[in-house]
Amino acid sequence: MAEQRRSTTDFGFQEVPVEEKARRVRGVFDSVAERYDLMNDLMSGGLHRVWKAFTLARTGLRPGDRALDLAGGTGDLTRGLLRQVGEQGEVVLSDINASMLSRGRDRLVDEGADDRLSVVQANAEVLPFPDRHFDCVTIAFGLRNVTHKDRALAEMHRVLRPGGRLLVLEFSRPNDLIRPFYDLYSFQVLPRLGEWVAGDADSYRYLAESIRKHPDQATLGAMMETAGFARVEWFNLTGGVVALHRGYRA
Repeated sequence: MAEQRRSTTDFGFQEVPVEEKARRVRGVFDSVAERYDLMNDLMSGGLHRVWKAFTLARTGLRPGDRALDLAGGTGDLTRGLLRQVGEQGEVVLSDINASMLSRGRDRLVDEGADDRLSVVQANAEVLPFPDRHFDCVTIAFGLRNVTHKDRALAEMHRVLRPGGRLLVLEFSRPNDLIRPFYDLYSFQVLPRLGEWVAGDADSYRYLAESIRKHPDQATLGAMMETAGFARVEWFNLTGGVVALHRGYRA
């Protein structure tokens, strides 16, 4: 079922006008871009690297393929995708946020990225790419920030070739054993860590809130099916704190 169109949407636990969400999300990532990678390591204890490696192991990419890394930020997945598609392949790093995209581009260029890499600032809801162009689309920790997730999923489906894969890596719903400790960490520790390291407690408070507003595993799986994806499955990581969803364009 498509998302019901409303005049307001969630920004963490706040309700804001629909047209305001993208601007506010941009402000969050403008604020944290400089310390983004350091904060990822600190707040996940380095586990984000394991989650991303798990994702890369399930792309199904082969040498010569084309891949799109949406909300690619500072380029962690893009780096792995470049290795997978080889010398004849193509990878696009895309993000709606110019600050994050600039850091990702500079980082990858410094590491020797070549003409196989394209960098495109784009909104996931309106992708500037042709139909049936990519063999794989990835989006890691970005879908929850999208205003209209159904539109974004439909666009990801559109730009995939038949047989192409979408991989969505995102914070999700942890199991009952973990949840009380996870909530304590999210709402008490994480904002203090954000204030200490990035000088911005509010952005990391938004992070915790946005995770709670994001669809759970089954709901996101159903949304992917509605967007046209087949053989949708998900893998719970770290007790469901994070889930990787994968679906195929028929």
